[in-house]
Amino acid sequence: MTAGAPGTAPAISVMLIVPDAGAAIAWYKDALGAEELWNLGGVAGLHIGGAPFFLHEVNPSNPAESSPDRAGVTSVRIELFVEDPDRFVERALAAGATPGSEVVDHQVPWGTHRQGGFHDPFGHNWSVGDPSPLGAR
Repeated sequence: MTAGAPGTAPAISVMLIVPDAGAAIAWYKDALGAEELWNLGGVAGLHIGGAPFFLHEVNPSNPAESSPDRAGVTSVRIELFVEDPDRFVERALAAGATPGSEVVDHQVPWGTHRQGGFHDPFGHNWSVGDPSPLGAR
């Protein structure tokens, strides 16, 4: 089974529903160092170090989708793997994110995994850890 353009592997990403796409794009760029892939005005593709994610502004005519800040809850946690999770979380907090779990070492079957997190201003929960789980078997 193939998906996407010829020769591309399947990929999973997230589409974050936000109340104001322009403000969210600016925040993710400033706070997380995200770069824009494309911007259709209200819908945008971004990436952090090559890891893509997408934003979609709340559409009032679609009651099936709401941003976490409007719904008052989210059941999704965005996982991001970077070389220096401490510095990444500190940058997000300095830009207005609220603290989540403190960045600490976790003992796991493959060794030590350093991870913590934050909540972005749009209601999304982020966990940021070192890339060790990506090579775990």
